[in-house]
Amino acid sequence: MPASSLPTGRWVTTWTAMPQLTEPDNMPPPPYAKEGLSLADTTLRQTLRVSLGGERLRLRLSNAFGGAPLPITSVAVALPSGGAAGVSGIRPETSRPVTFSGRARATVPAGAHVVSDPLELAVAPGTVLAVTVHLAEGLASSALTSHPGSRTTSHLATGDHVHAADLPAATPVDHWYLLSGVEVEAGADAATVVLLGDSLTDGRGSTTNGNDRWPDRLFDRLPPGVAVANQGAGGNRVLNDGLGPSALARLDRDVLAQSAARWLVVFEGVNDLGTAPATREAQRQVVEELIAAYEQIAVRARARDLLVYGATLTPFGGSDPYDDPEGCREEARQAVNAWIREAGAYDAVIDFDVAVRDPAAPRRLAAAYDEGDHLHLSPAGYRALAEAVPLTLFG
Repeated sequence: MPASSLPTGRWVTTWTAMPQLTEPDNMPPPPYAKEGLSLADTTLRQTLRVSLGGERLRLRLSNAFGGAPLPITSVAVALPSGGAAGVSGIRPETSRPVTFSGRARATVPAGAHVVSDPLELAVAPGTVLAVTVHLAEGLASSALTSHPGSRTTSHLATGDHVHAADLPAATPVDHWYLLSGVEVEAGADAATVVLLGDSLTDGRGSTTNGNDRWPDRLFDRLPPGVAVANQGAGGNRVLNDGLGPSALARLDRDVLAQSAARWLVVFEGVNDLGTAPATREAQRQVVEELIAAYEQIAVRARARDLLVYGATLTPFGGSDPYDDPEGCREEARQAVNAWIREAGAYDAVIDFDVAVRDPAAPRRLAAAYDEGDHLHLSPAGYRALAEAVPLTLFG
């Protein structure tokens, strides 16, 4: 390895997107995806907001769910026009080529990911980056790794436009593809809090290109030197695979393998309750299994010296189809929350339930925080979650 590539500080995860298998409705539109082939001769420009800043950075690109090797032709990182998320333009003078073991090209085997060489680009905390990838050959499979719930607009264009100042004829899509992480080189005391969750952490109900999910709002409050890795995904469950692997199945990849991870916040379980039958017997069983899973997550995380914080489950009364006339799921939610608060299994408890519930009808979200479906939160609701997190937890 060249001496210039040797790290002089500590690599810290500053941004993540949980890899998922792209569903048919979330595939790139034609002509960028067709039967048996994806992204052939395509430039893909995506924006993302890092949390912690640094003088050097490196990328993680994932082919975790690809059905064939991923042949990357070239990649560049730049600052977007106006510093804004979701735009197709960049500031050309900031564009930096990305290499992999000194080469512009890389082939990522199916099921694997690749970490780029470090590149020199100083970024401040909260900087928006544009990452542009060109795939000359494309992926010889319709199985594509992505993160559908980006809440950020990406752009697709035919041909090689990696360093182009703008992509005026590009096709916009509100998904991330292939990108799974960004790391920055930071001081020895810098560290990352990893947020393990579902669509509430992924930010459904937040503003597209607004970066106002609760993980974004949390970072805005955190002391210097603390990065945030959002490992939420819509529809995700703790116990069973669904839209992506279960929390138990993805813990090693999405939490324990993150560079400089020091804290873990577990905020997941609503989808387990909501997809189990609305009977007391079925809900009692899922509560028992959730508690056992939470204990396993804590044990495995502490083995890597992480502090583990549990967040109570927020209300979903009135939501369709999760609500039920008999209140079995609400009883189960209360049982889970009582265990989180009282069992002492976590190093600390973050009471999201109290933060956003309606005091007059505690099985429901407060109207000001309800995105409209009585399950997901509005930007104001996500701000309330972030403000409920004690900053003393990240000393």
